[in-house]
Amino acid sequence: MTGPAEDQTASVIDADEEQRREKVRRYAAWVTGLMILLCNAVFLLGIWGSGVNLDRLIRFPEIFNPKQDVCLNLTWHKVVGMEERVRLCSEWIQLSDPSGETHKFQKDTQVVQGADGKLYFDHGARVDYRLFLFVAFVAAVVVTGILLKRYLITRYRLRLETAGAKSPAHFH
Repeated sequence: MTGPAEDQTASVIDADEEQRREKVRRYAAWVTGLMILLCNAVFLLGIWGSGVNLDRLIRFPEIFNPKQDVCLNLTWHKVVGMEERVRLCSEWIQLSDPSGETHKFQKDTQVVQGADGKLYFDHGARVDYRLFLFVAFVAAVVVTGILLKRYLITRYRLRLETAGAKSPAHFH
């Protein structure tokens, strides 16, 4: 059988524990918000500082389409599998592009003769390998943010528990 003094002590301990949980929840919400802002700032500063152009990390091959584009310049190109050079459009305007920007035959694109005798374009690697460094940087920022958040919340929780253990309210 428990007496009134033990019930009062248990209710004080439960109230203190609930108050600590609420403080930890509020602190966790603040830390989460601050870490989101901090990680985004580090991410944006990293992009700005590195000078990486995100539009150029993944290249999409530009191909002249005689039905929709206007050729501005023709040049001779070496064709893999043929001895003779072939004249191809090397600079054009895409009529569907509202910017009016000229598009150019990409230097790393090779013209290849297929087994059927037709000419094909080999565009090479379409991904700039800096993309992998960029993804690793983003992952490092996210993982560091999560680990730092967990560390700060755990440290705060332990401080509250040690402060609560030294509190004279538990000695009634």
